[in-house]
Amino acid sequence: MPSVPFLHSLLSKLETKHLRIAIFSLLVFSSLGWFQSLSAQESTPATPTGQFGGVITATNNGVSIIPSFTLGRPAVLFDLSLSGERFSFDPMLRFGMDGKPWSFVFWGRYKAIKDKRFTLTLGGHPAFIFQERLVKVNGREEKMMVSQRFLAMEIAPMYKLSKKLSMGLYYLQGHGFNPVPPRDSRFLALNTVISGVPVGGGFNMRVNPQLFFLDVDANSGTYFTSNFTVSKPGFPIGFQGLFNQKIKSSIPGDDFIWNVGLLYIFSTPYQKK
Repeated sequence: MPSVPFLHSLLSKLETKHLRIAIFSLLVFSSLGWFQSLSAQESTPATPTGQFGGVITATNNGVSIIPSFTLGRPAVLFDLSLSGERFSFDPMLRFGMDGKPWSFVFWGRYKAIKDKRFTLTLGGHPAFIFQERLVKVNGREEKMMVSQRFLAMEIAPMYKLSKKLSMGLYYLQGHGFNPVPPRDSRFLALNTVISGVPVGGGFNMRVNPQLFFLDVDANSGTYFTSNFTVSKPGFPIGFQGLFNQKIKSSIPGDDFIWNVGLLYIFSTPYQKK
């Protein structure tokens, strides 16, 4: 297991140039998956072995992975996934409506246990959070976009109680390699998923309520959150809503957070040769 000083040294080398390389690699990686899917469609039909897809969301208020943190203004979210039988690469790219970057999260996930009832997913990511700050350049203060760097890991066991009801736990722990807080965070949620609720016109609703505990450096809090997604199988447009209510917390932030969003959903299976 690499030491924290080693990880700090590694991340300290990820300057803007390296970030551009990472984004370029992501685009190339995604394009390869897309061309591979086209090639598979033109050849003899075969059982798909993977999938490239994602959701693009336009929302009035960008909400983070941890729903008590927000951008505080309209945002566009790109949640992409290139998945195989057990491994997946799930980048999350988030921007303000003005085009300025907010956060880039590059998830790698592995389904350690995968059966009809129980799944256990393990994941990790490097992340970059962007903020505008006043920086001294040649003795003068200038507003520049700077990034904060984080590493995080997740553990997500989930048990399927019925066709429409699942319950589980979600644990996320992160560490920041920055001169300013936050440094360490821990997020633990009791997670419930209610899916396939008919709402008319062939559309179904998915509800995901969570009771979660959050610890950030020396502060902690308890919250209740839920998101609602309305979509139709085979139809690319959907709708999403979220609210987050603080129960008791010493972490700075709004007591109540909400957003609504318009979704564009796409998915393309591919066959490995």
